Amino acid sequence: MNDMPFGFGPQDPDDDRDKGESSEGRSEGGAGNSGQQSGFGFGGALPGGMPGGMNFDMGQLGQMFSQLGQVLSHSGSGGSGPVNYDLAKQLAVQQLHSKQRTERPSQQEVKGVEDAVHLAELWLDPTTALPAGVRTARVWSSVDWVEQTLPTWQRLCDPVAQRMSTAWLDAMPEEAKQAAGPLLSMLGQMGGLGFGSQLGNSLAELGAEVLTSSDVGLPLAPEGTAALLPANVSRFAEGVDRPLDEVTLFLAVREAAHHRLFSHVPWLRQRLLATVEEYARGIQVDTSSLEDLASKIDPTDPSSMQELMGSNLLEPKTTPEQEAALTRLETLLALVEGWVDVVVSDALSERLPGAGALSETIRRRRASGGPAEQTFATLIGLELRPRRLRDAANLWRLMTERHGTDSRDRVWDHPDLLPDASDLDEPLDFADRWGGASDLDDPIAAIKRAEEAEQRAAESGEGKPEDSSGKSDGSDDESDGPDAK
Repeated sequence: MNDMPFGFGPQDPDDDRDKGESSEGRSEGGAGNSGQQSGFGFGGALPGGMPGGMNFDMGQLGQMFSQLGQVLSHSGSGGSGPVNYDLAKQLAVQQLHSKQRTERPSQQEVKGVEDAVHLAELWLDPTTALPAGVRTARVWSSVDWVEQTLPTWQRLCDPVAQRMSTAWLDAMPEEAKQAAGPLLSMLGQMGGLGFGSQLGNSLAELGAEVLTSSDVGLPLAPEGTAALLPANVSRFAEGVDRPLDEVTLFLAVREAAHHRLFSHVPWLRQRLLATVEEYARGIQVDTSSLEDLASKIDPTDPSSMQELMGSNLLEPKTTPEQEAALTRLETLLALVEGWVDVVVSDALSERLPGAGALSETIRRRRASGGPAEQTFATLIGLELRPRRLRDAANLWRLMTERHGTDSRDRVWDHPDLLPDASDLDEPLDFADRWGGASDLDDPIAAIKRAEEAEQRAAESGEGKPEDSSGKSDGSDDESDGPDAK
């Protein structure tokens, strides 16, 4: 028996087969089985290392079929959505264990984070008009991060995965659908396993590096829950050569600042997530490449479907709608990160000696593309990178100097008040417009009045053709005049 099962590759014989057997792995990772687990055709591994049938024995055959059965069992679990989240979670946890990145926080670390978040709120109060947004301070391991943020990842990934799984099918010629036959339903399950595998791998990489719940610029944690990952923070502190307590406090202030925005700007969380969904709706598949699909599928050979999935025939093309959504998302992320940068700088500039250097490190980490950006690029083709972070920070700094913190923070009262990409090019113009607005004390009322004015204009516009028709026909007016008299 020389052929490996469909979709699997040999495992490195030097791998430790007992890594998944710890009690911690079973409690946090689900099955706690040895080795890694993956769906068909997505880089899975089987125990034994059997290239070309070498070193084969019945024990390895039993392990092979046991793991194959576990993978197949995932095809019916994880919900009916386009991504198998049970598989994603198990893969992420297993990989974190294999990398030894699942350190549990100590009681001292828990107390340190709670004290840091409490102090952060006190220091932020004078620097922003937004009240405290943290209701609970938590200390997470990397596994905790995966489990607690998975619901938000589900909302982010589902629209893109759903669109990816239906766009090419909708555009497929009828001949190809008939040729594929029952393999189409199999392809749906394989797609769910594929996305689940990608998500699990990405979450494992991200969970090993993320510092806080808001580190990726999106509200991933439950509302009002501030969380730090001490093990990752400790490794980050070694890289920046700053005392651990100082780095922890700096990150706690950033986390608390993010939560002030996400908790007290009610539309912001929805707007960020909805923009990702809007990006997903713009996904289109080049239907011209699907014309050869029927000839490439052999219903009697499942590997033909696997090869098709690995090709670029189904790769989506970027559309103008997606480009526009990406620009809006990048601008909004830059505004969030720039505001946090300014508020944190004002809170810490005279309190932490290394605050400036840490701020610069975080800016470069976010702007140059870290694990979060790589994760999104892998999963949904988005680079969650606030490319214009410095421009946004300059705008918020100018607004603070010109109008003060209260007026600056009123910009967040309504999405229509926010600067756009052109305002980041000319921050002085935006600051002048904001300072010259007659409705500065009540911008929401100004927006409502503008909307009402537009509505009245529209209504009058509907009546204008009837009025103008009576007045524009001069002969009618002249003929009616003498009769009236």
